[in-house]
Amino acid sequence: MTSDLARRIAWTIGALLLFQLGTWIPLPGVNPEAWAMLSRGPANSVAAMFGASSSGAKRLAIFALGILPYVSAAVLVQLATIFSRRLRAIARGGERGREKMVRYARYLTVLLAALQSLGIAKALTGITGLVTIPSGLFVVSTVITLMGGTLLLAWLAEQITARGFGNGIALFLFAGIVTDIPASIVREVMEARAPSGEIVTTLLIVIAVTAVVVTMELARRRLPVRYAARQLGTRQLDEQDVRLSIKLNPAGIVPVTLASFVLSMLSVVLGFFVRFDSSLLTQLRPPSSTYLILFAVLTVICTLFYTASVLDPEESAERLKTLGGKLAGVEPGEPTADYLDRTVSRTTLVGGVYLALVVMLPEILVHYAHVQLYFSGLGLLITICTILDLAAQFRAARKLT
Repeated sequence: MTSDLARRIAWTIGALLLFQLGTWIPLPGVNPEAWAMLSRGPANSVAAMFGASSSGAKRLAIFALGILPYVSAAVLVQLATIFSRRLRAIARGGERGREKMVRYARYLTVLLAALQSLGIAKALTGITGLVTIPSGLFVVSTVITLMGGTLLLAWLAEQITARGFGNGIALFLFAGIVTDIPASIVREVMEARAPSGEIVTTLLIVIAVTAVVVTMELARRRLPVRYAARQLGTRQLDEQDVRLSIKLNPAGIVPVTLASFVLSMLSVVLGFFVRFDSSLLTQLRPPSSTYLILFAVLTVICTLFYTASVLDPEESAERLKTLGGKLAGVEPGEPTADYLDRTVSRTTLVGGVYLALVVMLPEILVHYAHVQLYFSGLGLLITICTILDLAAQFRAARKLT
């Protein structure tokens, strides 16, 4: 292992340790004992309003809001390029354009985090005995604290991606999940004393679902492309046949995290008009059937929109034509663009349905089939995608050494 790789790994570990520290620092003005009793309640507790894959939400810490507002802001800015020519031109403006897009995402993060923090603060003051001194000062301090925690995590994530090892956003989501799994398993086993048959069934389900997710994440649709012989500088390139690889799930975990954030924001907005324990808000939290259906539909829609924002068939067709490439049986130019558009749309639709099923399956098994599981669909996706990405980056780094 080279010194540069070791330094990048050490930087990443340090940032993750700082993240974990922030998930244990309690939010000022909240009664920890009252929150502990509330968090042990049903799944539709106030913790569902955070919509974050962060252990800080479970402990109501300064990082409780997590990094999802930043993820959602970045995705929304990316999606805006579909409808705005100006933003699309900026996004294609190289490194300078990328920096502008990141700056726009930060501005939107402030807005989203402030709105979500305000809704959460108002909800907390409405719970008897939870806030020591429910007042306007508590609302202001909570908004500033939670919003500041999200912005700090966003900055740390960018630093991990630039100076560390792996994708900073994915690593924070991953860390928020895996750090709570051992404690959850021990607690459930100690309290439930599940028979060995149920434990074996759970393990088999976990192995099967994990195998399916890994297979789908590695799945590719490969289109045959033939490049004509051409001159590249001083080199003469011979005719060659290659495969254009299209990932079955090109959007990764983005659609699921965005759908989760949309539902949490919807709960926050409705929380300004109805009571926290109202039946309307209860239907927008797991494990209600309304929540599962909305989550599935949003996941598929977000998958299609996000893929459309990052994969442009016309641009890909033009690039193939410029490089002398031709899809087998398809004419260059507009016919190639149409073919790629149909192929990507169908492939993405399958990927979106797969994401929705993976997210819904654990919730259905736990709450309707009464199968004891220790993970959520979102958590499983984040864990597997992050591990696969880390493995790929580590192999690439080793090849460069």
